Amino acid sequence: SGEKGGEAMAPFVNGVFKGFLAFFLLEMGLLVARQLREVRDVGPFLIAFGAIVPFVNAAAALAIGWALGLTVGDLTLLAVLASSGSYIVVPAVVRYAIPEARPSRYFTLALGITFPINIAIGIPLYYAIASALGT
Repeated sequence: SGEKGGEAMAPFVNGVFKGFLAFFLLEMGLLVARQLREVRDVGPFLIAFGAIVPFVNAAAALAIGWALGLTVGDLTLLAVLASSGSYIVVPAVVRYAIPEARPSRYFTLALGITFPINIAIGIPLYYAIASALGT
């Protein structure tokens, strides 16, 4: 235990995570690449869903956070988390919990639509709104 125990366990905890993450992302990429033709089947409804729902979730989070008196940073973080879900864990869980679900659809939504929108528009917008609310 303590610092000495932490050093002894470091090879099993610190370095392994990055390796497993790299293999996981590689496998997910290969899985989507095998089903790439299905991406065009996503359709306008799912594209709109992936583009609109994150903003709805962020608005709800901002309202709740403002009502709770959160600071600007906390409001922004809550909005980002509510608008994004998890880009790594959720697809993995869906893959095993719902085997008939098509990875090309949920990966396209998570990584191809929602993620870039949140990076380019969402995060700056959520910060601006949180700053305007000024708690």
